[in-house]
Amino acid sequence: MASLMLPSPSSCSTSSSSSPFSRHSFSRGFINSEARIPASANNIRCEISKSLNGKPCVPIIKDGMLSNFMEAGRMNHAVMNGKLKIFSGTANSALSQEIASYMGLDLGMIQIKRFADGEIYVQLQESVRGCDVYLVQPTSPPANENLMELLVTIDACRRASAKNITAVIPYFGYARADRKTQGRESIAAKLVANLITEAGADRVLACDLHSGQSMGYFDIPVDHVYCQPVILDYLASKSICSNDLVVVSPDVGGVARARAFAKKLSDAPLAIVDKRRHGHNVAEVMNLIGDVKGKVAVMLDDMIDTAGTISKGAALLHEEGAREVYACCTHGVFSPPAIERLSSGLFQEVIVTNTIPLKEQHYFPQLTVLSVANLLGETIWRVHDDTSVSSIFT
Repeated sequence: MASLMLPSPSSCSTSSSSSPFSRHSFSRGFINSEARIPASANNIRCEISKSLNGKPCVPIIKDGMLSNFMEAGRMNHAVMNGKLKIFSGTANSALSQEIASYMGLDLGMIQIKRFADGEIYVQLQESVRGCDVYLVQPTSPPANENLMELLVTIDACRRASAKNITAVIPYFGYARADRKTQGRESIAAKLVANLITEAGADRVLACDLHSGQSMGYFDIPVDHVYCQPVILDYLASKSICSNDLVVVSPDVGGVARARAFAKKLSDAPLAIVDKRRHGHNVAEVMNLIGDVKGKVAVMLDDMIDTAGTISKGAALLHEEGAREVYACCTHGVFSPPAIERLSSGLFQEVIVTNTIPLKEQHYFPQLTVLSVANLLGETIWRVHDDTSVSSIFT
């Protein structure tokens, strides 16, 4: 994928009102489709078309606003035979509906309910015999509930004679348990991969896995969807000069991700926060590698859970002279006390995607939510049509 071209220093000032990025490298085809974001006069950096339940929302993506390769792909899609069906679990039904809308399909009819003792019951309300079925269900909190629902739904599709079953998992829970760092630990990511495979899934489609090695835990094909294009496209609407920007990795493990992100932002410089973790969900920042003085720092991570790592990193960046700090991540888990930390004034803006549905109490003025529906919908089309998925991200 071509790099974003930021305005040259001669064409912009250091003020936030300088001219915006050139958008020739990314179209709005990846940007938000009906994504809900908290109402605030300061956090909306793009045009607002209408209000949704009293909250601003990003414009709906219509035909003519898609990039050339996405538009060409849609013209060639042929599912009039009804052999492609999309079903939604209960974990993120709003995202599932957005995906179906982008693809011009209706969500499949399915009944999912809980018995009094908590057991999950799933029944498909339409035939899937000989169909390619895509089940959209992130294993987000409550992770065990949503994971079990995914497994039962896969089993229902398999017993209903579906031809192929693809588990579309926008957020793959247990991904952090991907290796043994101490003795007598489990590798839960491998266990969950085995469960999904044994339930009957033929393929997995997941967004921004915590580590690429998790793909190897599956004995079935895995399509790894990178959500960077969505965030990059949104950042392209910002008024930041190329000389003012620095991409920051909140830890050493995320350097490769941050470097790839910085390359697409006109090869922006890279800084690294060196941290020491003393326990799960506990981080202590020790040092900063790189120069952020007078810069606009964009911190990038795959997820924000309790926000301990990223908030301490942001505090360090301010101490080192950063002018503004933006936090970007794909998965907004937001376990307590994440909201208090993120809304404490350390961040100019916190940018996440809707792979995990956010509750009303998770909203705060600096939060912006981007939708990955178009990106996932295009990926599903390409999987169904047996065309390249990786070309979306190159």
